[in-house]
Amino acid sequence: MIIDATDLVLGRVASRIAKELLNGSEVIIVNADKAVISGERKSTLSQYDAWTKVRSLVDPTQGPFHPKRPGDLFRRTVRGMLPMKKAKGKEAFKRLKTHSGVPSKYENEEMETFPKANIKQLGTRRFIRLGELSKHLREGK
Repeated sequence: MIIDATDLVLGRVASRIAKELLNGSEVIIVNADKAVISGERKSTLSQYDAWTKVRSLVDPTQGPFHPKRPGDLFRRTVRGMLPMKKAKGKEAFKRLKTHSGVPSKYENEEMETFPKANIKQLGTRRFIRLGELSKHLREGK
């Protein structure tokens, strides 16, 4: 199953993907950088900034390490919706692949989308794209 994440709300599509993964499907996400997180841009950026500053008190260089690329942020969101302490959750997570943009081998493939997870269902224009968030996190501002 190949899913185009353009204009899809991250949390809503991640929950649907988690269910598909637990049912045994292999899921490939394209255009992960065009997925959106609903909410005010400033508050979203400050929440992720605080999250990335969490470090170990004993040795801050030892981690934890936080994802900053759009595909990794997407995978981390789906991972939070899987039972990772159980074998079925770990196996399901291995079946998830994410890509920023559309790789050449998937260009001619039929892609699915979830209409109920579309940004038009939100009724607000307050959101930030995963690509913008990733760029902010990598710049470290």
